[in-house]
Amino acid sequence: MDWQNLRSDWNRLRGFLATAEQGSLSAAARALQMSQPTLGRQVAALEAELGLTLFERHGTGLHLTEAGMQLAEHARAMGEAAERLARVASGQQQQIAGQVTITASEIYAAWLLPQLLPKIRAAAPGLTIEILASNAIRDLKRREADIALRNARPGQPDLIARRIADDRGSFYATSGYLATLPPIEALPDLAAAEFIAFEDPGPYGSFLRELGVPVTEANFPLVSSSHLVHWQMARAGLGIGVGPLGLGDPDPQLVRALPSLEIPYPVWLVAHRELHTSRRIRLVYDLLAELIPPLLRTS
Repeated sequence: MDWQNLRSDWNRLRGFLATAEQGSLSAAARALQMSQPTLGRQVAALEAELGLTLFERHGTGLHLTEAGMQLAEHARAMGEAAERLARVASGQQQQIAGQVTITASEIYAAWLLPQLLPKIRAAAPGLTIEILASNAIRDLKRREADIALRNARPGQPDLIARRIADDRGSFYATSGYLATLPPIEALPDLAAAEFIAFEDPGPYGSFLRELGVPVTEANFPLVSSSHLVHWQMARAGLGIGVGPLGLGDPDPQLVRALPSLEIPYPVWLVAHRELHTSRRIRLVYDLLAELIPPLLRTS
């Protein structure tokens, strides 16, 4: 191996690869959890180091040049090798100590997981538990998290997924807000309401229409990328929000918009196949599988 030529900074290559895969600096910066200016400097430094132009700007996105496409292929192979190395090393850590990162939606991270952490801490006091609250699907293969709580089965074949429970949700609003609407007796009646949308109202609108609520774009005057902000907007009487029954039903400021409506959805517990043999991750995985279903059944 030519050690003299192995000089490229992996952080720069990682930033370049993330930008190539995400299509923009802003999206790549979010994926890497760093600032966009920092990522931009890394990519510019890599271009200067190599003496190559790796990206061309088109509209709001970035497209790879021919040189960039060639480099991306090799950088991707390096990234996959680094992931395998990290997974092998992690699997060797057989002490019930160290860090386990759990990713879940903002609502589950703020409402559900804190109820479980005392028992996990009691079972393994040597562990450090990190909760990654995100509504985005985190990549377990790239070690963005060790364990994920998801509401859809992952499609990657090298992930272990177990359907541990079914949760139920409904639409919630304040009594004061509902009093401003015509009587709501069935799903089509909700078309008179204003819904608090998520970052992209399109999929949420499609979901509502499939459910039987004939909404249009005019039904979404408020939008938030955060489910916690979404929930607080509903509690402030700004429109109709959606959330799990275990969170919404006990809330003194909210009532169901349609009392009989309960929307079921699955809860999947996911881990990487190679990490599933790690004692610390297996312990947390098994505890989550044991502790979550009773909480959801009583909600």
